[in-house]
Amino acid sequence: MKARQYSPLDHLIMNLDQAVRTLAGKPRLTGRPDPANEWEDTDLSAKEKTESASLMRVNHAGEVAAQALYQGQALTARLEEVRSRMERAAEEENDHLEWCAERVNQLGGHLSYLNPLWYLGSFAIGATAGAAGDKWSLGFVAETEKQVIEHLQEHLRRLPENDRKSRAVIEQMKIDEARHGAVAKAAGGVELPAPVKQLMKLASRVMTRTAYWI
Repeated sequence: MKARQYSPLDHLIMNLDQAVRTLAGKPRLTGRPDPANEWEDTDLSAKEKTESASLMRVNHAGEVAAQALYQGQALTARLEEVRSRMERAAEEENDHLEWCAERVNQLGGHLSYLNPLWYLGSFAIGATAGAAGDKWSLGFVAETEKQVIEHLQEHLRRLPENDRKSRAVIEQMKIDEARHGAVAKAAGGVELPAPVKQLMKLASRVMTRTAYWI
């Protein structure tokens, strides 16, 4: 049976649906168990809970941005294979989105009030990367995932030592991000120019430092 071919309008509608699910609804999950559930609750001081909740809020905001990046790239990708890769990666990132949100709630924190802004800005960046060409779009994914892993590693250093649940979530996220980056590079992603990498780091720094508080 021949697979259905989606029109540009179809993809636009699916992107809108994904945006609503990411920001205000229930994202589609892969069915994987939450890594945090493998650990018992530990006693955290009020200060430790605040720190963990703030860091996990940053991670959730990062996953909101990741969803938008992938959806923007999928919308403008030229090759159907590349479009499919972006959409599959976005589905797997939904797990991270749910896990981080759940952990923030458990810690008594709140999600970033600026999530719609992170989504819109990242969607525009992703669409621009996709329009530049598939090899650049895939290279953008590879570099994004590399930088995400770096910031997750920093969060592992900053989290309270006995917050095993948050640590378990971040460790699994690191594994998934590394795989997404490797797949993008193997699919033809090229190395981005140094100025682009620095600009990406600057944008990421602004988002993470803001989401830590708001």
